[in-house]
Amino acid sequence: MTGWPEAPAVYEIDTWPWLTGLAARYRRPVALGDVPGEVWDELEGFDAVWLMGVWERSPAGLAVALADPGLRRDFHAALPDLHTSDVVGSPYCVRRYEVDTRIGGGPGLAVAREELARRGVRLILDYVPNHVAPDHPAVTQCPEWFVNGVEDDLVRDPAAWLAAGEHILARGRDPYFPPWPDVVQLNAFDPGLRGATVQTLDEIARQCDGVRCDMAMLMTNEVFARTWGHRVGPAPANEFWPAIINEVKRDRPFVFIAEAYWDLEWTLQQQGFDFCYDKRLYDRLVHEDADAVRKHLTAGLDYQDGLIRFLENHDEPRAASAVPGARGRPAAIVIATTPGATLWHDGQFEGRTVRLPVFLGRYPDEPVDEDLRDFYRRLAGLRIDHGWWELLESSGWPDNPSSQAVLAWSWRDGECRHLVVVNFGDRPAQARVRVPWSARGDSWRLTDLLDGQVFDRDGGELVEDGLYVDLPAWTAHVLRADRLVH
Repeated sequence: MTGWPEAPAVYEIDTWPWLTGLAARYRRPVALGDVPGEVWDELEGFDAVWLMGVWERSPAGLAVALADPGLRRDFHAALPDLHTSDVVGSPYCVRRYEVDTRIGGGPGLAVAREELARRGVRLILDYVPNHVAPDHPAVTQCPEWFVNGVEDDLVRDPAAWLAAGEHILARGRDPYFPPWPDVVQLNAFDPGLRGATVQTLDEIARQCDGVRCDMAMLMTNEVFARTWGHRVGPAPANEFWPAIINEVKRDRPFVFIAEAYWDLEWTLQQQGFDFCYDKRLYDRLVHEDADAVRKHLTAGLDYQDGLIRFLENHDEPRAASAVPGARGRPAAIVIATTPGATLWHDGQFEGRTVRLPVFLGRYPDEPVDEDLRDFYRRLAGLRIDHGWWELLESSGWPDNPSSQAVLAWSWRDGECRHLVVVNFGDRPAQARVRVPWSARGDSWRLTDLLDGQVFDRDGGELVEDGLYVDLPAWTAHVLRADRLVH
């Protein structure tokens, strides 16, 4: 990963509606090649931008979406004033891995990458390993790359199969849900498909600095065999990802990010992924309590360093809806100050509440939560996640169990020290937090980087009793610790 920071902060942009919003803001058409410089300036400070959905979208997939009553209901729910032109097709129903000409094409993407690089920001794009659009050229040119069936399959279950010339091919799916009607299933066990994947990813890698691989765990031997059984034969001796990742990363500082679920994050890290989605932490922050979060953070750093933490992305509800009110801010502080990469989503800082279906090319109008945006900008700008991270013990008193809601950790990098203490509970909490880097005779000035409060503390007290904290519900300290010289 030479050239990449150890814990990058990634900003996801839903490219098509983002450009539509810019067109409204500047009252002119805006494509990737002519985004105003001041807009790129707004992204300076992030380590990478993920331009989600730049590849050519499928007309065949679009027709399927427009004919689906359930999707139409979702579209109208997100955009009450929906126009047919707002439905642009799914970015995960890829017809070709060429930048869609309607958003600027390859030349436009090249300009966007140059503008980001000028500001020290890397570019991440998508790759969808599990399936392609029904009008992707390979469907007719290389049917052996796909999961093949027989005529009886199509007759028996037309929702799971489709005819492609003389072949019956499976629609894409994962093992827990019905097939997706707009895509065709690739065969992870086919050696030709594996070779073609290297070629495609190599072409993508010439245009960006990393890829986010959609549903990456579906291509592992165990999951793929369980999903498709006898139709794909015995699993090959080698896994899908390791050789592919090694080949693409050869002689280039390129990063692979896996969308991963089902506790397969460690498996994918071992197969070569630099970062894997931390959906477990997301679920615990949204639905569970401080103890669940604390237990999650006891995992080894060799694992945690390879996670990408998030509170929102295009597949999840907007954070302002999923974690409304005061709970959302300490949850965001956890995301921003624990090991691993961090993923922020366009619109999250402003408090958007409508999760836009990926088929749509326009956001609904929503008011900006100025106070929330100020909080997120300060938090995202802190970047304290470097050096040695350590989960800290906090304790309370027999007649005061509120300390159970307190989470604490520290970062150390030479003389640079930070301490994070979070009350992840709906009541005030008091606790003593053990500070591992203090010593008797020291004096410390603790400055809260979020609100500017300053606390002077004796090092002996920090060693013997721990730092006393008294936090209102759903609040936190993000403290820089400076040793005072007497």
